This record gives sequence, C-alpha cells and structure tokens, in this order.
Amino acid sequence: MNWFLLAQANPEETAEKTSAIPSSAELLELAQDKGLEFGENLILSIIIFFVGRFAAKILKRVIEGVMRRAKFDETLLQFLGNIALALMMTFVCLASLDMLGVNTTSLAAILAAAGLAVGLALQGSLSNFAAGVMLILFRPFKVGDFIEAGGTAGIVDEIHIFNTLMKTPDNRKIVVPNSQITEGNITNNSAMPTRRIDITVQCGYNDDLAAVKEFLWELIRSEERMLQDPEPFVGVTELAASGVNILIRPWTKSEDYWLTKCDLTERIKLGFDERGFTIPYPTQEIHIHKENNPE
Repeated sequence: MNWFLLAQANPEETAEKTSAIPSSAELLELAQDKGLEFGENLILSIIIFFVGRFAAKILKRVIEGVMRRAKFDETLLQFLGNIALALMMTFVCLASLDMLGVNTTSLAAILAAAGLAVGLALQGSLSNFAAGVMLILFRPFKVGDFIEAGGTAGIVDEIHIFNTLMKTPDNRKIVVPNSQITEGNITNNSAMPTRRIDITVQCGYNDDLAAVKEFLWELIRSEERMLQDPEPFVGVTELAASGVNILIRPWTKSEDYWLTKCDLTERIKLGFDERGFTIPYPTQEIHIHKENNPE
C-alpha cells in the first residue's frame, strides 16, 4: 500500500529507483565476471608462490655456495642461508597475497611490529648471536685451543652461534655465552706455535753462583723439548732477602708447554739436592731477653 502511494506521488523517481536495481541476469553476469577475475588472480597467486619459493631456494644455494667458497664456518653458513630464505619467502608471500587483493601494507606493518617486539624480548639472545657471528668471522680462536675468556679457562670444544662450549683440564664442560667472551679480553694460549717458560729459582748466598748457572744451562741444553731458537736465557735478576734469584727462560712448543715446565721444575729440585745447592726459604729468629728481678 505504501509502495503504491509512493508511486502515485512521484512516478518518475520510482521508475528511476526501480531501474537501478540489477536484474538476476545482470547479477549472474557480474558474479561470473568477478568469479573469473578471482580465479585468474588465485591461479596467478599460486604461480607466484611456487615460482618464488623455487627461486628463493635456488638463491639460497647460490648464497651458500659463495659463502662456502669464502670459507665461512659451516654453522654460520647454514644459519645465514636460512635467514636469507626466510626473508625471500616473506616477500614471496606478500606478493602472492597482494595478487589476491589483500592489503599487504597493513600486513607488513603488523609483521614489522611483531618483529620489533620479538627483537626486544630476545635482546640478550640477539647479543649472543651477534657475538657468535663476530667470533666465527674473525676467528680469535678455534676448536682445540686453550683460551682464557668469559671469566673462565679451558679447551674450546665447540663454537655455536649463541654460545661456546669449553672443556676444563679436569674434564668439566662449560657453556659460555658468546657476548661474555667478546666483551672482555681473550687470551689464546694455543695461537702461537711456541711459548716461553718463565721459572725463577733461588739459591743461597753461600752457593757457587757460577756452578748453579752452569747446571741450569746444562738442563736447558739436554732437554730435547726445549728450543734453542729463540735463544734461552739464564740470568740473575735480584739479590733477595733470603737468596739470589735466577730467572730461567727457555722456549718450547705450545703443546709441550705444561709437561716441559713441570719436568724442568722437578729436575731443578733434584739437581740442587744432588749438587748440594740450597733453596733458601724465609726464616725468622726470635730473641728473648730476660730481665733480672731486683726482688
């Protein structure tokens, strides 16, 4: 009834509104066009995804090949290759979604915000990761080296992206975060092929100093593990309170350092005993004065 009254009141406006309503044929044609367009975009999106993924894998292999020829560490090589693949796949997915009409600008902003939040949450881990990359790239030490770093000392067992595994001489395993290693000094006792042994020996003032020095020179020359180049050194360094200090500085191979030093120290003690040389030690004399009691 209301429609009839409206048509009677303004027949031209009613005719225009009626003609603006699409017919079922037009709706069907529009659905077919939109469906065809969406189907084409869907097919193109799938093609972009699979072709992009194939290209990303090829690029990953190329990047790994370049880094392998540059003699990158295998652990770092695989890690960086996976990061490169993840970044390339992110762009491929965004391009595929953009073909479907998805607003990728908002999606990229969401991903960036999520990445920032994850980065802040994993700040310590990222610091260790950056330190691990520096250790692998600059190689201040390698597996098997005896180092002092991160507040501890031991033999390097494994070098990972986030931490370094060390083994102590008494066979304990230590996991040291890489950031602690790079933030302080690193002493690599195995970096050089040779090391110098420093031993200070003290003899008594009543001993024959020339004979003591000759004995020490004989020890150095008779030990095959001690090198003659660089030239060793034996000399008096101090006239101490208890005796004469003599400094011995022979050279040996780095792998023979500890055994050679221990054997040399033992042979010095035994040789002093055989030859009657004295090894003085601090002594203290106590004098007691007794006062006479007048009573």
